Amino acid sequence: MADGVEVVDALFSQFVLGNASLERLWTGARWAEGPVYFADARQLLFSDIPNDRMLRWVDVGGPGDGGVTTVYRQPSEYANGHTRDREGRLVSCQHGTRSVTRTELDGSITVLAERIGGRRLNSPNDVVVKSDGSVWFTDPPYGILSDYEGHKAPSELDGCCVYRLDPATGALDVVVDDMVKPNGLAFSVDESVLYVTDSGRSHDPQGPRHIRAYDVRDGRELAAGRVVAEVAPGNPDGLAVDDEDYLWCSAGDGVHCLAPDGTLLGKILVPETVSNCTFGGAKRNRLFITATTSLYAIYLNRAGAQRP
Repeated sequence: MADGVEVVDALFSQFVLGNASLERLWTGARWAEGPVYFADARQLLFSDIPNDRMLRWVDVGGPGDGGVTTVYRQPSEYANGHTRDREGRLVSCQHGTRSVTRTELDGSITVLAERIGGRRLNSPNDVVVKSDGSVWFTDPPYGILSDYEGHKAPSELDGCCVYRLDPATGALDVVVDDMVKPNGLAFSVDESVLYVTDSGRSHDPQGPRHIRAYDVRDGRELAAGRVVAEVAPGNPDGLAVDDEDYLWCSAGDGVHCLAPDGTLLGKILVPETVSNCTFGGAKRNRLFITATTSLYAIYLNRAGAQRP
């Protein structure tokens, strides 16, 4: 078994490769976050939130080549999480503007959401786009708690929610309102379940640090929310789903792999606190990991759920 892998359930041994180890592709961030892979360009974009920039890692070489990392956008409005929509456009959560934006194919930026009921959002954190084009995102307060990852300001809302933005009408609806700090989110392969992490333990030693699963009803509402896993050490942050619905969730000691019911199968151990992860590469079998100051990657015997 490769170094840096912890097997909890024997099944996990089938997911990792004995001759593939964790690689550090780049370092130099203050808090790396929000990885999103562009298969058509063989590149990965990710955020360095405190440095107010987005970075681009390009896979320019063969095996063993670390690729090239350059600044993609600075200032980035303290961008955090990113995804791509079904037309291949970049969708981003921006702490600085307290908004969700879309970068059009011509490079212009469209604001998708910044207010609910006339009041400003907290600081959108992570985002996914469903196959119907609807945009789902979390809105904890991390970007307004200090000037380190945004602009310190009071919240204008009564809590921290998960939202759905309708692609046809632009209507913004609350779909989850009972979490402390909703953070990462990902749909199951068939989009019948939405997984959301709650990192409330980050500022409260008694707060939650778990993953919840919600049934998706009629493509627009969530029901039957239940805790499927407690994550420790650290806090759950971003997460990814592979093509058989196994979860890959960030944690204080690496990336935890869990069955859909939340059973811990194993860990990819990382020497820095992990913030997020995403699948990429030509065969979607490379897990890219943002962790504190660095970007890491590891090849797996798994493939990410199909996404643009």
